[in-house]
Formats: sequence, C-alpha cells, structure tokens
Amino acid sequence: MANESPGQTLQATALVHEAYLRLLGDDQAGRQWDNKGHFFAAAAEAMRRILIDRARAKGAGKRGGGRARFSLSPEQITLDTVPQEILDLDEAIGRLAKEDPSKADLVKLRFFAGLTLPQAAAVLGISPTTADRHWAYARAWLYNELRREQ
Repeated sequence: MANESPGQTLQATALVHEAYLRLLGDDQAGRQWDNKGHFFAAAAEAMRRILIDRARAKGAGKRGGGRARFSLSPEQITLDTVPQEILDLDEAIGRLAKEDPSKADLVKLRFFAGLTLPQAAAVLGISPTTADRHWAYARAWLYNELRREQ
C-alpha cells in the first residue's frame, strides 16, 4: 500500500467489507455454507478475487502497468504487496493448485483469509503437523516459482 496514491481506500478493513458484500451477493438473505471451512474457503476466494481484480486494473497500461518487478520472499507475503507481485503469486498458486490442490487451498487460507496455521488446519480438516509440512512445502514451491519468473 506504500506505493499507492494518497487516500487509498483498499485497506484490510475495506477488503474484508467488500469480501463480505460479495459473499452475500444480491440475495439479501445471504448464502448458506455447509460448515465453517466452507465459509472460510469462500471468504478467502472472495478476497483473492478482489485483490487480483484490483491488481489487474492497476497493472493495465493506461494505469501505469510498466512498474519494475522485484523479488518476493515467502516471509513478505502480506496484504501490502504491490499489484504485480499479487498477480505473480496468483499465477503461481494456480500452478500449485494443478499440482496439489490441498496445498494451494492452505496458501489461499493463510494469505488471502489471514488465518493462522492452526486455524487453516482446522478449516481444511487436517492435523496441525500435516498443515505445517504442507505450508513448508508450499512456501518453498512458491518461492522457487516466483524466482523462476524473474
């Protein structure tokens, strides 16, 4: 968010509010979720799409899409990343989903929904130890993918 223009409206609170509105949709009664995991998966996907849509709009040539790329380490994956990095990360998560959907789901819950590792493990119905192994693998896999793109 540091590279954004002053008065930026997409902050964490605004992101959560927009995701909430998208989850409710046009139906005033809201949607029904099967369980807590289903809700968090839907929320993570909604936030991911909001960030990706915004990054694509920002990256368009008429909106200054010629920004320079810089490296992103797994420890730096937070909401304040620049739009191009979010697009690169989204593409890498898509490739990871083709290889291993459960690890990609874990990344989405951790990155886009902001869940801790134990929370994400509970949502996915896996043990914290398994989640820790999956997270370590996914971080290393994404790091290699993002380095390869540079």
